Amino acid sequence: MKRILILGASGFIGNTLYKELNSYYDTFGTYFTKKGFGHNHHFFHFDMEEGGLESIIKEVKPKLIISALRGPFEALVETHQFLIDLIDRSNCRLIFLSSANVFDTFEHFPSYEYDKTLSESIYGRFKIKIENDLLRLPPAKFVLARLPMVFGNHSPRIQELDEAMNTNQPIEVFPNTIINVNNDIKLSQQIHYIINHQLTGVFHLGSTDLIHHFDFIKLMIQKRYQRKAIYKQVYTTNQMRYLAVLAKENKLPNNLLFSYTEVLDDLTLVKKDF
Repeated sequence: MKRILILGASGFIGNTLYKELNSYYDTFGTYFTKKGFGHNHHFFHFDMEEGGLESIIKEVKPKLIISALRGPFEALVETHQFLIDLIDRSNCRLIFLSSANVFDTFEHFPSYEYDKTLSESIYGRFKIKIENDLLRLPPAKFVLARLPMVFGNHSPRIQELDEAMNTNQPIEVFPNTIINVNNDIKLSQQIHYIINHQLTGVFHLGSTDLIHHFDFIKLMIQKRYQRKAIYKQVYTTNQMRYLAVLAKENKLPNNLLFSYTEVLDDLTLVKKDF
């Protein structure tokens, strides 16, 4: 059975991936702050700023590493430089979860797999730095998976919305930003397919259609909470801005494709009392 190590397996996306893959592969993960993982012998404590990843990898001996890490940018870059060097000189492969923010400078159009990256944000530039290092590896060694906004009933974004609705606080929306979306369950199924079929290259994993950020949040508020909200409209530019990643070259099968309405529907499965 293939051994997989998920870095950041206690986080929102990483933990959903762990639950999706654990029944099919010999799956291990790292955690940082969350309690409850120390008793699981498949989980290892890992602090990027203290190091120790090499010893974890030596113990686990994974054939595939999935990076769902979050944290200080400098520590993330250093950790991924170590990982990329390790992948280059071993028979291990890497799946790196990147972001639509690597294209956050662009206006007028969404972005596809092999478009030029350009970012105005610190977050986007840090992702580009890691992507550029990753792309120097032999193509068979890696998957670069770019994600749009990822939702889920237990996601940080939804927790923030729940708190805002519960306390009648304004919700930030971006009227001139056009997005596509994903959720944790659909994303984990897409990653599972990529692993199972040993795919490589650059993948854009989001809904096949686009929507304005403000419209998506309004629809979600109506479906999830069934009442009105207070909105704070934020304009980062006078132009329309696309924060959307669409697939053109590396498309997944139709059963793994979806629209933003399906993401909305999944977010209404848990009823909230507000």
